[in-house]
Amino acid sequence: MTFKFFISDCGLAKEIIHLKIENQSGQSLFSFKTPLRICKEDWDSKKQRPSNIYLKRYKKINAKLDALKIRLTECIEEDRSKGKLSSQRYLFKEIKNLCSKEKEVCPKDSLLYFINMYISSKKEYICQSTYKRYKVFFNLIERFEGFTARRLYVNTIDGDFIRRFISFGKEESYSDNTIYRTIHFVKTILNFAERKGIRTAVREFDIRRERQNRIVINLSENEVMKIVKMKVPEELQAAKDWLLISCYTGQRISDFMKFNSDLLKKVNDRVCISFIQQKTKKEILLPTHPVVLEIIRRYKNNFPQKLSAKKYNNHIKQIGRIAQLTEPVNAVKRIGHRVKKLIVEKWEVITSHIGRRSFATNFYGKIPTPLLMQATGHTTEQMFLKYINPVDESHIISLGNYFDKTYKESYFAGMAAS
Repeated sequence: MTFKFFISDCGLAKEIIHLKIENQSGQSLFSFKTPLRICKEDWDSKKQRPSNIYLKRYKKINAKLDALKIRLTECIEEDRSKGKLSSQRYLFKEIKNLCSKEKEVCPKDSLLYFINMYISSKKEYICQSTYKRYKVFFNLIERFEGFTARRLYVNTIDGDFIRRFISFGKEESYSDNTIYRTIHFVKTILNFAERKGIRTAVREFDIRRERQNRIVINLSENEVMKIVKMKVPEELQAAKDWLLISCYTGQRISDFMKFNSDLLKKVNDRVCISFIQQKTKKEILLPTHPVVLEIIRRYKNNFPQKLSAKKYNNHIKQIGRIAQLTEPVNAVKRIGHRVKKLIVEKWEVITSHIGRRSFATNFYGKIPTPLLMQATGHTTEQMFLKYINPVDESHIISLGNYFDKTYKESYFAGMAAS
């Protein structure tokens, strides 16, 4: 059974979306005018859906089209199981009912029902970014159901789901990372369902986490020192100082942009920054690197002016261009709603996260591993934070001493080179 959506060409402001259902031989079984309308220029005739399914007004239409395929398939197959043919009138009534609903209710025991249940059970314990990621997984599974015109139930999903979902992901040009993370999330949901007493085929999900060839862009020690020494226009000074702070603290913008004088604390005469990381909710006590300490002193025991993430990202790109960071690098850039691999000049892909990556890369191997773990992902970050613990002040003093040592070595090496 094949579903074909198309629009009429009546010259109206918004054209009616039609639906034709055909059998495997291409013979027309049913034809309907749906209550849904869309502007002709916003319709993708090849994919038979709105051109941009991420726009709010068209996301709903696309969800309705997917839901129609699923519901009509259920109706037709249910009638066949009873030995009768579905009527045009009955199916059109189902179309009208579904299109008039504000929100589709997920049937009990469906995969989407359990995803909602899982997210609700975790909402109080997860950060906003994790919650958003779970909702992305939910939306992907919803689109996959529309792609297959089948609803997924936790007690019927088997190992073949992996093959079909990968095929769907490739056709929709999702990254391998997105595809495999979604599959592993489904595995988590099946385990969750088993704990609720529902038998699943989760043991058939014998899929190892794919090793992703992630492209990591960071500033080298020489590049960081170049930025330390160079002058920038006054309007970029705050961004330059925040960039250096991020390179020598290794924190996300959600944390370092909140640094203020109230967070400064002395431990054995060493100035530290004491804060609670937004994502992990973990209390951190971080010794200040000499470069950071100099910035704090310049701002009279405070930090630079706060910048929005958008303004900060724009300014540090300008700083990278002034620093002539023009070497070609492999990078991924978002084009439309997908990321693509490109070769660009380094300054073009500088973002707020580059300080965190640079910190991990530049200090890794120079500071003992128990004090500093490579911080390029969530797992590494947890290990890193485990050893920078406010309870164990000896680690703080030791890490601070290494900051001093590596700074002096890089500074005088830079002076000799110039």
